[in-house]
Amino acid sequence: MRVALVHDWLTGLRGGEKVLEVLCELFPEATLYTLVYVKGTVNDKIEAMPIRTAFTQNLPAASHIYRWYLPLYPWAIESIKLDGFDLVISSSHCVAKGVIPPKGAVHICYCHTPMRYVWDRFEDYFGNGLAAKMFYGPIATKLRQWDASTVDRVDYFVANSRYVETRINNYYERDVSSVIPPPVDTDFFVPGERSTKPYYLIVSALVPYKRIELAVEAFRTRSDLLWIVGTGPLAKQLEHNAPKNVRFLGWVSPEELLALYQGARACILPGVEDFGIVPLEAQACGVPTLALREGGALDTVNEGKSGIFFDKPTVASLNHGIDKIASTRFDKAYLRQWSLHFSREAFRDRISNFIETCAAQRIS
Repeated sequence: MRVALVHDWLTGLRGGEKVLEVLCELFPEATLYTLVYVKGTVNDKIEAMPIRTAFTQNLPAASHIYRWYLPLYPWAIESIKLDGFDLVISSSHCVAKGVIPPKGAVHICYCHTPMRYVWDRFEDYFGNGLAAKMFYGPIATKLRQWDASTVDRVDYFVANSRYVETRINNYYERDVSSVIPPPVDTDFFVPGERSTKPYYLIVSALVPYKRIELAVEAFRTRSDLLWIVGTGPLAKQLEHNAPKNVRFLGWVSPEELLALYQGARACILPGVEDFGIVPLEAQACGVPTLALREGGALDTVNEGKSGIFFDKPTVASLNHGIDKIASTRFDKAYLRQWSLHFSREAFRDRISNFIETCAAQRIS
């Protein structure tokens, strides 16, 4: 079969690109379509593919301000011509699922999440001021309408977590064919030595819905150390308001991140994630996770064995969770073994078997 891969944009190496990388390995002769491609921002396996872009690639400063062109993306994704392809696999967190497949082709969508910024987290991205409501509000409404209208272009939905499965059910009114967690690089993230100076660790983009300020406020009342890895629009504000025992490390290399995971007492996930790969990277290093009892963490944290949940997004509840995880003994070997259920090899087997089954059903 001729295979087309469709991904929203190629501007960095995050969880979605880790999924795409495996798809590129499974279908090395496929053609990869995207809205914006910034060379050098993804790995060699993805960049080795024949990459085709929409007209959005040529918009002014698209490599830097591609998110500003969001209102054009439905038009851009529909402009991609896929004539002659038998199988279309979209990796979608924005508009990729809305690509128009050729007649008779099978379209499988690996859905990282329905668009958060237009469905349920508008204020987290655009704020709640008058300008947001007057300007971005109508745009979000149009995008929601378009997003819902393109659902029938997908033959099979794959969700990355049970939480995203529920979101697909609610917003798209479609059943999910399978839940397949994304891959974790358990060959790279391995156990090491704990730090002689214990600290808790957050690895996150510094954006509103991640609720980093909740952890900062919790540690204001504690003597424990909190180290935060990541960058984002809230970086200066969070750092300015942080107590002395909270340290912001900014961007770090993969090797530095590995050492930080290995040395931590526990990894903290204060926000709601669609899946959230950080807890599993930590657990692969033998480090437990403290997570809010909501979202993708319900799939990735085995309570009492690989981590602890706190019940409410409040300082008091988070502090109670920190006290609980500090007093709980975790089996490092179990933490490692648990993470292997989400390994790259496990993902590759699950997704390839699913694609083969779907293609066979259509042919028969």
